[in-house]
Amino acid sequence: MQSTRAAEWPDVRAQGCGLIRAAGVAGAGGAGFPSYAKWTDLEGVDSLLVNHQESEPNYYVDKWLGRAHAETFAALFDVLLEEAFDPIVVSAKWKDRDEHVRDLEAETDGTVIPPNELPLDRDEESGVVFAYTENEYQYGMESVLLKTVDGTVVGTDLPADHGWVVQNTETLYNISRALSDGEPVTHKYVHVSGDVARDRFLEVPIGTPASELLRAAGRPPEALPSDAVLADGGPGWCFPVDATPADYGVCKHTNCLLVLDGETVAENTFGEGRIDVLEEYEWTDRAVETEPTATLEPPRVRIPLATNPEPDVVEPAEPAVEVGDRVAVGDRIATPSTDGISNPQHASIAGEVTAVSESALEIESR
Repeated sequence: MQSTRAAEWPDVRAQGCGLIRAAGVAGAGGAGFPSYAKWTDLEGVDSLLVNHQESEPNYYVDKWLGRAHAETFAALFDVLLEEAFDPIVVSAKWKDRDEHVRDLEAETDGTVIPPNELPLDRDEESGVVFAYTENEYQYGMESVLLKTVDGTVVGTDLPADHGWVVQNTETLYNISRALSDGEPVTHKYVHVSGDVARDRFLEVPIGTPASELLRAAGRPPEALPSDAVLADGGPGWCFPVDATPADYGVCKHTNCLLVLDGETVAENTFGEGRIDVLEEYEWTDRAVETEPTATLEPPRVRIPLATNPEPDVVEPAEPAVEVGDRVAVGDRIATPSTDGISNPQHASIAGEVTAVSESALEIESR
């Protein structure tokens, strides 16, 4: 029998992929891959893995979402269990259970599996399952987490080839809003950390310049040392920003902006430019914000047409506005490309379109 909550939602199997795409949902961490692509063939999968690992010491976005919106996730899980998946596995670190995950456990009446009982037997589980891992940061990697949770070795395959859809918590929150209300993704939760006066946890419109985040953290761009490096990502997995703070706009995958010392970066840069400074700073001794304390209202945004394009895989959206057009928050300003995997983009602030290029759109709040 269909639950009351499930009856109020659209048919996920028939409409879910289209609604997720229409909202422009993309991975809220990692590569920022368009999320609808994971939901195109639900006939081939039966299990959902919620990556609730938050694999950096200064991240609290997913932990906060799980606490503050436990009822939202419970309603979504009801729908997905009715129509798409069984089981739904939420995987967090054991150390985070008491402070950050108990509310979600209670709302979902989930089964709890401690680290010493992993990997689980997927065929023996149903409903919502909380699969807790040890307290290592590398479990945030999708392939590592799947192997840890149920022994699945992905290799060169995709999780879907093994019956899994994997989404992190913020992405799934955006999917919930897309399915229940058709809400497009216009804002992002972002940390600001590293060599700043004050660590911040902010809600910002997509495309907010890094300069605005730096000012909110008490380290305006003009006060940065000449050798300072801006990096997008967390202490253990980030990449240098190849633009000025004024020109770099927050993407849908941006979960942290770091200010780092140039010499430290040079000594801790690895393959493909990845920076790992996890051991170089006292990340766990810092005063941090564990919930969003402000919503920035920047005077301008620069919205990328592709969150994180991969050649021959992800295509940028095509502008649907021109310079001088007026837009409101949530208006579709770019439509998906007909070639490859592609997401629409939406206005994150109200104002006037001031620049249109092949890679981004700029809006000023006039």
